[in-house]
Amino acid sequence: MNNMLRCMLAIALAITCNILVNGEDPYLFHEWKVTYGTLSPLGVAQKVILINDQFPGPRINGTSNNNVVVNVFNQLDEPLLFTWNGIQLRKNSWQEGTLGNNCPIPPGANFTYRFQVKDQIGSYYYYPTTSLHRAAGGYGGISVLSRALIPVPYDTPEADHMVLVGDWYTKSHTELKRLLDSGRALGRPQGVIINGKSGKGDGKDEPMFTVIPGKTYRFRICNVGLKDSINVRVQGHTMKLVEIEGSHTVQNVYESLDVHLGQCFSVLVTADQEPKDYFLVASTRFTKQSHFATATIRYANGNGPASPQLPKAPEGWAWSLNQFRSFRWNLTASAARPNPQGSYHYGQINITRTIKLVTAAVKVDGKLRYALNGVSHVDPATPIKLAEYFGAGDKVFKYDLIKDEYEPSKDGQEKITLAPNVVNATYRNFVEIIFENHGKSVLSWHLAGHSFFAVAIEPGKWTPEKRENYNLLDAVSRNTIQVYPKSWAAILTTFDNAGLWNLRSNSLERNYLGHQLYFSVLSPNKSIKDEYNMPDNDLLCGIIKDIPKPAPYTV
Repeated sequence: MNNMLRCMLAIALAITCNILVNGEDPYLFHEWKVTYGTLSPLGVAQKVILINDQFPGPRINGTSNNNVVVNVFNQLDEPLLFTWNGIQLRKNSWQEGTLGNNCPIPPGANFTYRFQVKDQIGSYYYYPTTSLHRAAGGYGGISVLSRALIPVPYDTPEADHMVLVGDWYTKSHTELKRLLDSGRALGRPQGVIINGKSGKGDGKDEPMFTVIPGKTYRFRICNVGLKDSINVRVQGHTMKLVEIEGSHTVQNVYESLDVHLGQCFSVLVTADQEPKDYFLVASTRFTKQSHFATATIRYANGNGPASPQLPKAPEGWAWSLNQFRSFRWNLTASAARPNPQGSYHYGQINITRTIKLVTAAVKVDGKLRYALNGVSHVDPATPIKLAEYFGAGDKVFKYDLIKDEYEPSKDGQEKITLAPNVVNATYRNFVEIIFENHGKSVLSWHLAGHSFFAVAIEPGKWTPEKRENYNLLDAVSRNTIQVYPKSWAAILTTFDNAGLWNLRSNSLERNYLGHQLYFSVLSPNKSIKDEYNMPDNDLLCGIIKDIPKPAPYTV
């Protein structure tokens, strides 16, 4: 039996398969059956989204440059899409899986995603972007290892664990959607879960992780939650930070880490304490009432329960800001390519455009909305990417409803436009994006299709003079950034990935109610060297459903 036949058999059995095809980089094949099930993440039975009967869903575990094929069978009663948070999908925003890029998979149908983790390593995750499905689960981890010939700046750990932490509601996603559609906020989550479970530190839970004394383990920690920042710590142990969202970091040691919405960190933990049980603790930050969960780490052949005395989380966001400033890019380490990360001197590139985004929470016709520079995003019935590709964009959206400079009205009476929020970006421009948070909550933002340099976060309002405080040497290249209350954050990036890319709030409520936009990054050459053609299997909907397909891009 040849490799292809073996792989076809593996797909039929819903097994991940890794093969080489015609000398290409290896392929990873997955088949997912997405269903509802009843679980009790917080001790209360509720409807949860399962993938192959699992929550969290199966881990996608690959190597840099692998090709990933995921055949999704939607067995829910609602349309469905998945996004691959942090995977850059080079030249391939067709696979982004947001309502601005794709028509959703109808109930009872299937769709096959195909993408490459080109020139990437690191820790990421996937989740459903339709409706409020993320509040019901359907998420899972993605880990991308370095190729065999690329040196990694630490010894291979004994094991590699995914730790998906986040806050959780006991209300169903349909109940939560009704709240937002009626104009109300979601309120506070009811608890925290770790890999779908919520230990309470009473010693009654089965161990989630088992360690061998003297060995070192990698924990990939992602905040897949809905509203809150999470602090993570390991009882009696320190954590050596080695990677943030695809970048090797300077290997500082921490007793705890603030992981904001959408963020992923990799830490090394050495089992160097008395052999017994210990708790990994995750708790909400910046909330009046803190929720927490524990996961038990058991030493092999250990003797004794974990101490009920849990390590405390830090207080206040000043501590968190200082921790952010301690994160540094490892300039000498190689990431996905052999050359050192620090060989890219981003601080010496001239900025060609500055976009300042000011956030606002407002009432429109008595209903809560969130806006960027006076525009609250609404997904059109025809995905923006498809409308643009078919030459029907003017019938679906307008470019540049927001301006690069924006000052909110002094009387607080913001005039808000509800519409698709699409910014026309110039291919390969090096841009500066400023986030100003005038509210009282910590915000977190993700940019799809790119990584960026998180060069500064400071209290107050941004002015051009603040550039003097930027870290232009070793800021971490990543895809998410937090913005503290009454503060601003600055990122630098090159729009070098042609396609349509979502800039979004990682808060489920804010994202659903308008806190997002799309950057349209069009290559003037319309060449497959810059962007792939629309896949033959792409789903069509809206006004372009019956329009003849445009001529494909050529070399």
